[in-house]
Amino acid sequence: MRRFVKMREREIESYLRDRVKAAGGIAYKWVSPGNSGVPDRIVMLPGAPDIFIELKAPGGKPTKLQLNQHRKIRALGRHVTVIDSKELVNELLDHYEDGLMEYYLQELTQP
Repeated sequence: MRRFVKMREREIESYLRDRVKAAGGIAYKWVSPGNSGVPDRIVMLPGAPDIFIELKAPGGKPTKLQLNQHRKIRALGRHVTVIDSKELVNELLDHYEDGLMEYYLQELTQP
């Protein structure tokens, strides 16, 4: 019998951190005392705008509190995305490495 192991959020987070570091960037862990629901990471890549990233296990959805924080951050003109798979990490970094980050960021601002 084959057993499937569900990927954990921390595995995706480690993968994101490693991919960003390999691309010359930083993926800061964000903890903001008194401000529950802020995204997990702030990704900074050379020559690209910062992106706030909410990490979830596959299929996971942000809570209402997290969505409220995302709205506040977007209202300040910043980029926020939810990543729940290694494939979505790859999509972000592939856009960056291909010089197409502006297209990725445009997708984040679509309603």
